[in-house]
Amino acid sequence: MKMKTTLSLVAAAAVALFSYGAMAQEKSRAEVKEEAKAAAKAGTGAGEASPTPVPKPKSTAARADVKSDTKAAVKSGQTVEGEVGAKPATPKSTKARADVKSETKEAVKKGQTTEGELPAKK
Repeated sequence: MKMKTTLSLVAAAAVALFSYGAMAQEKSRAEVKEEAKAAAKAGTGAGEASPTPVPKPKSTAARADVKSDTKAAVKSGQTVEGEVGAKPATPKSTKARADVKSETKEAVKKGQTTEGELPAKK
């Protein structure tokens, strides 16, 4: 008997909760749509679907024009292909790696380097 009473109370509570949601709507869908249209016309931007400002483009040139200008700059040597807008990397030294290693070994043998300048031992 207790089980039937409990189930009926739970069912009654569920019906009450769900019926409240249906009754709580004050405006019809058509009324809400009309309000949204009026807000859009007025430009107030009310609601979730308000228009967002579009950012201005960085350049007004057409993409094809920019590409052709870039190709011409690469051909003339003004820029390096793949590094448009960046300076070409210049090497720190013009010596070959083998020459630098041999000079370092000689300096270590002669004692011209200090302990902090020695290469790390493996």
